[in-house]
Amino acid sequence: MSNHFSADNLGFPGDDRRLELTDLYVFASMEDPDRTVLIMDANPTVAPPPVPPASTGPEFCPGAVFRINIDTDGDAHADIAFTFTFSEYDNGGQTGTAWYATGADARQPEPAGQVLAESFPVSFDGTVQPVLIDEPAPIRLFAGLRSDPFFADVEGALHGMKWTGHDDFAGNNVDSIALDVPSDLLGGPTIGVWASISRRNDGVLEQMDRGGNPTINPFINPDGEKNRYNSRQPADDVANYLGPWSQLLEKGGYSPEEAKKTAMQCLPDILRYDRSKPASYPNGRALVDDVFSYRFGWLTNGKIPPTGLQPHDDMLARFPYLGPPVPRS
Repeated sequence: MSNHFSADNLGFPGDDRRLELTDLYVFASMEDPDRTVLIMDANPTVAPPPVPPASTGPEFCPGAVFRINIDTDGDAHADIAFTFTFSEYDNGGQTGTAWYATGADARQPEPAGQVLAESFPVSFDGTVQPVLIDEPAPIRLFAGLRSDPFFADVEGALHGMKWTGHDDFAGNNVDSIALDVPSDLLGGPTIGVWASISRRNDGVLEQMDRGGNPTINPFINPDGEKNRYNSRQPADDVANYLGPWSQLLEKGGYSPEEAKKTAMQCLPDILRYDRSKPASYPNGRALVDDVFSYRFGWLTNGKIPPTGLQPHDDMLARFPYLGPPVPRS
């Protein structure tokens, strides 16, 4: 799993599959190297073993707040935020609204800042008609059902890291939000990115899931801590997790000093991206990166070999890059 099934006991946050943030990607546009692509995926169709998926549809969770946060100065607080909300799913359709915020507005839990697009259509049939935005800069936006690019041998992981060669995520879909923006809009050249999903409970907005680095919460935090992790903010991660994560890494074969240094590669849990270098995890994340193998090697000081799986072959060379949704029976 990347960030799939990030709640306790291989569950979904709030027992709602639509609140599950599965993956975050940050890489240079394949069409223009001076632009950056930001993608957050949610609502996986794959079911966690042995629990069946929640009975929800293909839609973005109505009323939830989906956010891509960008730290431009290294303090683990958002300086820029792209925020999205979605309407009720009605007669096979749904619309969304997008905001762009900077400064203090980017750190507000509620949508704030400039409205980029209102009532834009969500694609469920595989068509790609990006929303074109002129201000504050030329931006392309897409939201819709796409093929899940994540690949992993879950069965092998559950049985002593004896890799089976089977990709448990092939043929599954996710709800994807994709942005193609001028890199200069994001500051940098080095930025930190994380995504979050929140929903209201008795009128109060609660953060249900979050993540920057792939394969962190489901892999590292024990049951009883995963939900708490999802509710917290990256700025507190070093204080909260350097100790327990270092201890975990020591058990994986690191010396105490090495364990702390290795833990800090993912603390705070923000995906770092230096656009002066090629995007390949841990510098950003490309759709083809084998982060499942990477994390097991990271946890065991290189003792566990890669799974041997290959990236999915349905991805596109153009925006929004994720392949069309796989038909469901």
